[in-house]
Amino acid sequence: MGALSQAPRKRRGGTRAVQRVRARGARCAVELKRAYEPPSPDDGMRVLVDRLWPRGLSKEQLAVDLWLKEVAPSDELRRWYGHEPRRWKSFAAKYRAELAQRTDLLHLLDELRRRGQVTLLYGARDTAGNNAVVLREVLEERRMSGRPAKKSAARGRTKASSATGGDDVS
Repeated sequence: MGALSQAPRKRRGGTRAVQRVRARGARCAVELKRAYEPPSPDDGMRVLVDRLWPRGLSKEQLAVDLWLKEVAPSDELRRWYGHEPRRWKSFAAKYRAELAQRTDLLHLLDELRRRGQVTLLYGARDTAGNNAVVLREVLEERRMSGRPAKKSAARGRTKASSATGGDDVS
């Protein structure tokens, strides 16, 4: 059954309990947070989505629940992008192609989101041009469409051609 919570609500001079029910299978929004920001109870499940551990942070400081380095962009794509703003659109498209090959990880993130709040952690200074932004967009598109990507869609394509969109990354 769905999650049930009680929240007091004032109504015409009195207080009554209102039940909020999250529909079965409903998915929470995905939040983004820089790994260097302090953890908050509102973060819910904290998932690090970078291939590299953030510099200078201990496990205790990061307070990460799950490290999904496999969902991060490939080393080749990450190095090519180098957070150059002029490469952002191309990076986002190529990363989306890589994510299309990782439906098992997207499905895992969908499952986590069904259970409660998920916060994607990233180490980049650029809050608008990083892999977590693209990943959240993909997850939100999946949520809005109401259907997860098909696992069989990834079969039959080579990793190199789909990861780079057919273009050379270098």
